[in-house]
Amino acid sequence: MKLKEKILKRIEDGKLTFKNTKSLCDKLGVKYCNRGDVKKALDELEDEGAIIRDAQGGYATPEQLGAFRGTVQGNERGFAFIIPEDGEAHDGDYFVPRRALNGALHRDVVLAVHRQGTEDEAYVVKIIERGMKRVVGTFERDRRAGYVLPDEKRFDSDVYVPLSLCMNAEPGDKVVAEITSYPKNAMVGGKIVEILGQSGDFYTEELAIIRSYGLTEEFSDEVERQAEEVARRPISPKGRTDLRDLLTVTIDGEDTRDIDDAVSLEMKGGRYILGVHIADVSHYVKLNGRIDREAYARGTSVYFPDRVLPMLPKALSNGACSLNEGEDRYAMSCFMTFDREGRKTDYEICRSIIRSDRRMTYTQVTAILDGESEANKKYADVAPMLKNMQKLCLKLEARRRAAGSINLDVKEAHIYVNERGEIVIPDYERSISHRMIEQFMVSANESVADFAFKRKAPFLYRVHEQPSPEKASAFFSFLRDLGVTPTGNVHDLKPYDFQKILTAVEEKPFSPVVNRVMLRSMQKARYCEENLGHFGLASDCYCHFTSPIRRYPDLFVHRVLKKLIDGDDADAKRTFAPIAREAGIDTSECERRADMAERDVDDLYKVVYMQDKIGEEFDAVISGVTNFAVFAELPNTIEGIMRLETLPQDNYAFIEDKFLLKGIRHSFKIGDSIRIKVAGCDYGNMRVEFVPVTD
Repeated sequence: MKLKEKILKRIEDGKLTFKNTKSLCDKLGVKYCNRGDVKKALDELEDEGAIIRDAQGGYATPEQLGAFRGTVQGNERGFAFIIPEDGEAHDGDYFVPRRALNGALHRDVVLAVHRQGTEDEAYVVKIIERGMKRVVGTFERDRRAGYVLPDEKRFDSDVYVPLSLCMNAEPGDKVVAEITSYPKNAMVGGKIVEILGQSGDFYTEELAIIRSYGLTEEFSDEVERQAEEVARRPISPKGRTDLRDLLTVTIDGEDTRDIDDAVSLEMKGGRYILGVHIADVSHYVKLNGRIDREAYARGTSVYFPDRVLPMLPKALSNGACSLNEGEDRYAMSCFMTFDREGRKTDYEICRSIIRSDRRMTYTQVTAILDGESEANKKYADVAPMLKNMQKLCLKLEARRRAAGSINLDVKEAHIYVNERGEIVIPDYERSISHRMIEQFMVSANESVADFAFKRKAPFLYRVHEQPSPEKASAFFSFLRDLGVTPTGNVHDLKPYDFQKILTAVEEKPFSPVVNRVMLRSMQKARYCEENLGHFGLASDCYCHFTSPIRRYPDLFVHRVLKKLIDGDDADAKRTFAPIAREAGIDTSECERRADMAERDVDDLYKVVYMQDKIGEEFDAVISGVTNFAVFAELPNTIEGIMRLETLPQDNYAFIEDKFLLKGIRHSFKIGDSIRIKVAGCDYGNMRVEFVPVTD
C-alpha cells in the first residue's frame, strides 16, 4: 500500500485522526530523515480535499471535523461571515474573525468548521474556489509597482500590479484588474485588463458598478454575425396557426425596444377569449448553439436608466424576435377562455404567426380607459377591445384576491434620462394598464405551467416558498406594535393571511412600509425544477413563459413546450431532465446578480439626482430604523439616512423587534410620517443624507 493511501486509511478509521505531522510520523514509526515524504503525502491529500486540518493543526476528514461548505461574505473591518449552502442544518450565518479566515476573501467558497464552545463562530479550513476573478477599483502607483484599491470594500486586499501589466493606467483611473495570484500572507496579485475612465466621473462610476458584477455590453463578433444571419431568414406561416388577421396589440413602456408579448381579446357568447402571444425566440436560438451559450451565461437582460445590457444581440432582441407593429413575427400563443365571472375554463397553446396592429404604451392605454376623448378617437380601432380587457382584468383581480393572492404594492423607482440628458425620477405610479398586462401574463404563466406539470415534463418552475417562522414572527410583532392584529400560524402561513394584513393597512399612512417589511419577511422567488408553488401569487403551479427575449428560464420553458405540443414527451425528458436542476440554480443566480447591479446603479443615479436638492424640504415616511440611524423614503422612492447625531438630542434606545428608536422626548418608528431636509449626498456610499426638520 502506498504511503498516501496508508495515511488516509488510518485517518479515516480513527487511528491517526487529529494528529499533527509530528505525532502522525511518530505513530507511523517514520524516521526524521523520511518525514518529508509524509509531509508531501499529507499536502497532496489536503489539496485533493480528502483531509483538512483543524485549528490545532491536526488532520481529519471533512466529515470527522463536521465541516460545511459556504460562501464568505466579507466586511470592510476585516472579519467576515460564512453563509452555509442550502441544506445545511445551521439556522443563520457564521461569524469568522480575521485570524480565522486563513486567507479566504469575500465571495470565496470554503470549507469551514463550527468553533466548539461558541454559538455561531467558525473558522475556515479550506478554500474550495475563489469567488472574485476580477476586481474593479481605483489605480494608484509608486516607483516600483501599481496598486488597485477595490471599490468592493468587503474584499479585504488591495491588488498588486507589476508596472509591466498596468496598461498605461494613470493614478486616479478607475480600472478592472484580473486576479492572477493569491500568495500567502501577501496582497493579491493581478493585471489591469480595462481602463474605465477617471475615478469620480459619473459615467465611469456607473460603468464600474456594471463591471463589478461581471456584466458586459458587447457580444463577440461571431455571436453578432450568427444573430444577424438567423434574423435575416424569411418568415413563413407553414406549420403555424396564422393569427395575422386577429386584432392584436402590444402594451409597454415608452422606452421599450424589446417587445416580448402581445395580447388579443375576443368576446364569444359572454365569454372572454384572451390571447397572450409571446415572441418565439427558440425558433432563432438553438439549444447549445453559440448564441444560446452566451444567453445562458448572461441569464437575463439588465436594465439601467441610460442603457440595456441585452441577453440576446440586437438583431434578435430589437429585431427579428421583437413583436414590432405591422411586422410578421413568430410567436408561441396561449389562448385562455374565461367565463362571465372571470373563471378560467380552458386553455390552448400553439405555435403561431402574428402581426401586431398597434404598438401601445401604458400611458396611452390608461388615457383610453380613463375616458379621455382624444385618446379614444385616435385609437378607435382598438379602444373597444381595451375596455373589454379592463373588465376582464378587474374580474381576474377579484378572483385572485378571493384566492389569497398577495398584491404587494412595493414602490420601484422608474429612473430615466430624458432627451436633454437630465435624470428624471417621477413619483411612483402603477396604473390600470400595468395591472391589466400583469394579470394577463400571470394567467398565461399559470396555464403553461399547468400544461407541463400535467404532462410530468422536465421544467423550470417559478417557485416562491412560505416565509420562515422566524421572519414571520418578527413581522407579526412589528404589526402588533402598529396596532394591527395579524392572524395565521407562523409555522404554516397561507397567502390569505398576508392578504388580510394588506387589506387592513390599505388606507393607513404606514401602508407602504408594511408592504416593504412584508416583502423582507418573505422568501425570494427562484427558478426550480420542482413545482413548489408560488406563495405570493397563491398559485399551485407557476412558471415564467412571457419574456424569452430577456429571461433565459422563459426560453427553456418554450423549448419544452414545443416538444410537448409535438407529442414528443420522451425527447423532452431525454433532453431537458439532465439540465433542469442546474439551469434553475444558474439562472436564479444570474437574476440575483442583475437585481443587485440595477439597484446599485439606481442608487448612484438617485444620489446625483438629489445633488441639486440639497437644502430643500420634503415630506417622507420612516422606512428603516437601526441603532445608529433612521432612514426615510420620499414619494419617488428615494431613501435617505438620518444619522443618530443629526437627530434631536435625546437619550435614545434601539428596540429592534419594534423597529423603534425611542428617546425620552422623541421617538422614531418605521411607518411614521416625517418632514426632512436634504443635507448632502455621500458618493462614496451612494447614499443621500437627510436631517429631520424640527420646530
